[in-house]
Amino acid sequence: MTAALHSPLLDSLTPDQRARFLACSTRVEVAAGTDLLREGDRTNDLYLVLEGEFHLRRNLLELKSLGPGDHFGALALLTGRPRTASVHAATDAVLARVSPDAWSALAADEPATASRVLQGLITDIRDDLTGMTDSLGLMLHDRSLPRSREVEVRVGAETRRVPTGTRLGALLPDEVDGALVVAGLLGQTPVSLATPILSPATVAPLTAAHWEGRQIYARSVGLLLLEAAGRLAPGMLVRMGPSRGLRQEVEVPADADRADLARSIDGEMRRIVAANLPVRKELWTLGEAVSLFRERGWEDAALLLRTRRDHTVPLVTLGQVYALSPGPLLPSTSRLREFGLTSGPDGLLLDLGSVDPRGSGNGPGGDPSWKRHPGMVDEHLHWLATMGVASVGAFNESCIDGQVSQLIRVAEGFHEKSIGRIADVITERRDRVRVVAIAGPSSSGKTTFIKRLDLQLQINGLRPVVISLDDYYVDRERTVRRADGERDFEALEALDLDLLGAHVRRLLDGEEVATPRYDFRSGRSIPGGGPTVRLRPGDLLVLEGIHGLHPRLLGDAVGPGELFRIFLHPATSLPSDRLSRVSATDVRLLRRIVRDRHGRSIGAAETILRWPSVQRGEMEGIFPFQAEADAVFDSSLIYEPAVLKVYAERYLLEVPPEHPAYPTAVRLRHLMDLFVSIYPDHVPLTSILREFVGGSGFEY
Repeated sequence: MTAALHSPLLDSLTPDQRARFLACSTRVEVAAGTDLLREGDRTNDLYLVLEGEFHLRRNLLELKSLGPGDHFGALALLTGRPRTASVHAATDAVLARVSPDAWSALAADEPATASRVLQGLITDIRDDLTGMTDSLGLMLHDRSLPRSREVEVRVGAETRRVPTGTRLGALLPDEVDGALVVAGLLGQTPVSLATPILSPATVAPLTAAHWEGRQIYARSVGLLLLEAAGRLAPGMLVRMGPSRGLRQEVEVPADADRADLARSIDGEMRRIVAANLPVRKELWTLGEAVSLFRERGWEDAALLLRTRRDHTVPLVTLGQVYALSPGPLLPSTSRLREFGLTSGPDGLLLDLGSVDPRGSGNGPGGDPSWKRHPGMVDEHLHWLATMGVASVGAFNESCIDGQVSQLIRVAEGFHEKSIGRIADVITERRDRVRVVAIAGPSSSGKTTFIKRLDLQLQINGLRPVVISLDDYYVDRERTVRRADGERDFEALEALDLDLLGAHVRRLLDGEEVATPRYDFRSGRSIPGGGPTVRLRPGDLLVLEGIHGLHPRLLGDAVGPGELFRIFLHPATSLPSDRLSRVSATDVRLLRRIVRDRHGRSIGAAETILRWPSVQRGEMEGIFPFQAEADAVFDSSLIYEPAVLKVYAERYLLEVPPEHPAYPTAVRLRHLMDLFVSIYPDHVPLTSILREFVGGSGFEY
């Protein structure tokens, strides 16, 4: 058979030369289903297919089929570099293998034969490059206007001319003020450092110290984790979970040895980092992507793609695991040096180490109270599972199938039941509880929650008397300052704790108290400017404010058992696939953007720029103390992104492209694209969502 074998390597050889070449090879028989070579292998043999069929693959993408006369491994033989593709035997096959030593001997003893073989290799490579160039021309729609050889790029205060196609990362530093550069801003749009510059542009670094940069780093580490888990246990379900303080949960099978799994995945992650694999973004057709995800059990991603408008889908991969592209990622694994993976009570816990600008570990000072409060989301997740709504794609399916009204009724009923339970617990302790303190981060729905809790308590025969902690701020000039010299209005010491404690004690003793009012415009406290209140027998004092959970809020003004604390937070979110999920923090930001623009004429850009300082106050004054709560209310509504989308899309479009808030606005617009829209008229008048979209049945 070899005498008649047609091959680019052999066609230019004389019969004698062909015989001498084959004589230096070794016959190899391969069984069907064998993975003969894998990407990254450091073997350097050249193979000539004599019989059978092989499939050549790169990063799971099938490049071509190989049959008798075809060859592979030439570049590895000549360069000594690792394999760049995998070879799988589709049938039983026979190969002629030429080792590096055999090739060196042939080149020394038969230089004319080796020279002709090299000519055949060069001809074959030329044909491959020509075909690849033609395919690229088709992908570019046969573009006829050539690009300029150079483009003008402004980097900071410097304007430079660089070759067209220069990668963004080549123009930016690795760090800025000690913070890792994770992406670039092309104008104000975040893009990968691997993005080629094709037209005049202004570019700037985006670091992990920025909120958007931190998310890019976190998503990149998440993809790294999924790739590592996929290599270790391809069939195991591993999913990036919600954020828990400074850490992110990683969902794994309940019966897994979490400590052993954390060590194994962490070790594999570090091996991938050392290999410096590229993070690739690939454009797949919609049908191909759906087939891929269904084949691999990623039904959440397949469902989500049903509502996609485009016929193509961007996917990201490190090699084996493919995920829906969540936006810019780091270009390779070499920069993902900072992370930690440990076992947790419900799965694994991932942190970003020193790259996270908010700190590392469990929380301030390693405070274990950063662990989520028992019952925070478990019941909500169970309810969602019974409704068949376990992902954004499944939610969209339910809406398309006409279940919108039912979803809303059940979600609102779940809220009402939860609020009623909290009221019942307080009522059961009515002989001891005198004060209820309610705390939650910005836009968690505290105002409506208090109104609804008030109703439930009154049904149980109790009358709440509400006081806002905001009215106990000290005068602005007395406010403590942060390390950077700015006044810290989120600090506990920004409140007049002595006055608050005295007033609470007097109220509990049955006295009448003229409460203060804080004028936010002038920054001054007005003594007696608030309502005059007295607690009658059976009344409850309700304190509302960000520091409601702080152990030092009331000092010794209340006795043991007299204080009942409630923590309010939208905690439950849906995944879009195993890499990405809707962030509860993003939902709160969208709530605030809609409320501020819809009801207060404050633009989305201003709200976005304020958000980092709002979060800093929450991280320092609320979340570290959530374990102090006697009750927790999850204020998330699974349908709310679909309603907020009706308003938020336009408000986010109002952010100018040159504005510093634009990167966040762009990302939130992409988040909105995941959801089908729900008309706001479906929202009940008593819903917490009405606090943000307007039309509430409560008077505020």
